[in-house]
Amino acid sequence: MNECVLSLKPENVWKEFHAILAVPRPSKKEGKMVEYLVNWAKEHKVEYIVEPCGNVIMKAPATAGLEDRKTIILQAHTDMVCEKNSDKVHDFENDPIEAVVKGEWLHANGTTLGADDGIGVAAALAVIADPTIQHGPIECIFTVDEETGLTGAEKLDPKDFSGRILLNLDSEDEGEIFIGCAGGMDTIVKVYYKMEPAPRRSTAYQIMVSGLKGGHSGDDINKNLANANKLLTRILWQSTNEFDLRVYDIQGGNLRNAIAREAMAVAFVSDEFSEEFEEFVKVMEENFRREYQVTEPNLSVKAVVAKTQPELVIDEMTQFDLLNALYACPHGVIAMSQTIPNFVETSTNLASVKKKEGFFFIQTSQRSSIESSKEDIANMVEAVFNLANAEVLHTDGYPGWTPNPDSEIRKVAEECYKKRFGVEPKVKAIHAGLECGLVGDKIAGMDMISFGPTLRGVHSPDERIEIPTVQKFWDLLKDILVNAPKNN
Repeated sequence: MNECVLSLKPENVWKEFHAILAVPRPSKKEGKMVEYLVNWAKEHKVEYIVEPCGNVIMKAPATAGLEDRKTIILQAHTDMVCEKNSDKVHDFENDPIEAVVKGEWLHANGTTLGADDGIGVAAALAVIADPTIQHGPIECIFTVDEETGLTGAEKLDPKDFSGRILLNLDSEDEGEIFIGCAGGMDTIVKVYYKMEPAPRRSTAYQIMVSGLKGGHSGDDINKNLANANKLLTRILWQSTNEFDLRVYDIQGGNLRNAIAREAMAVAFVSDEFSEEFEEFVKVMEENFRREYQVTEPNLSVKAVVAKTQPELVIDEMTQFDLLNALYACPHGVIAMSQTIPNFVETSTNLASVKKKEGFFFIQTSQRSSIESSKEDIANMVEAVFNLANAEVLHTDGYPGWTPNPDSEIRKVAEECYKKRFGVEPKVKAIHAGLECGLVGDKIAGMDMISFGPTLRGVHSPDERIEIPTVQKFWDLLKDILVNAPKNN
């Protein structure tokens, strides 16, 4: 399987990525990947450490002539976001990822590809595996659980490595070097409900919002992508007022750091309004298509009679509170930076809404490069759900990464890029969270940059990597290593 990957260049990076595609590695379930890395280290006779949390650290000595260079840390995360299309049968805990080449892009077959951050892991392994690549002392840090909590970076033990220059291989735009990122936190909500008999002379409909692109709640939050939870809420809220709609179930979105692609509700509509309701849904689909005519060409909204007609609905007061809170809950860009052009400063994402036994579980995520603004938008989300008598909890979150204008490794990377490609790289901060924030918070004076090949559709089944940019990413990485700063 995935032989198409082996014909791509640079061969040594794609060879490692080909092997990684076969290893299941959902967040918080990276055991098979940890085992794979340990076996890889043993096979290549590389010194390694496995931390209690599952982080794997490998160490390689300098190649001849570069023993005087400062130790460089290559860092990537081992877990991947596990998203698939609703019609795709795939077990992320056991099945390999199926890769497909389409022109100059590598996709997966109906699932996330895991190039975020499998390609970073592959590049780091390729450096160690190839004796012809020149470098000073190398330490590779492969962290777990980046996607759902940054747990690996948070539990990283500084005693297990000595380097103070870190190359984070987890960025998604070739030609850009990142020197800072936003901090983030989650706000988690529980709205408790009771069940009561479904209304008489009513029919249960299944209402589906689908066909959306989704995407990363940091990188893609400013791209005017639709959020399936917000669109579905608009339909339910308005239908409650116009058609006496009563909700039985809502299931929307999946991951805290992904913009919801699909959302579904089962709800009763009075039989006297059935035709009007069906027509209303068609009108809403037309409205949504106009609103998102450029960014969401495959947007779909359908309402069909549910195959199973439930006997119960959630109580009317909870429905009132829930739908009003979801409608009022902010989503998207809250503020743009006043100091960095076209840079999102603060945002929030209504990530998922799930009916569980006795309560609705709602996940939102907030990001900002300003700590007080991050807390402010989280408090705004809390205030909305307080009005719905909900239970609200904020996670501890993670710190941002403040740019270092005197970064030694940034200067090296800029010079290498310009010399290799004849143009200046873009030096930027990123609205998404990176593990650099936690590493820098843990170890004062850590000099860091982040870079990578071009990825698109990350955190969705549309995830893809631009094949030619992997060669450029690899060439830049090799140039940085051979030009690493010398020990003082």
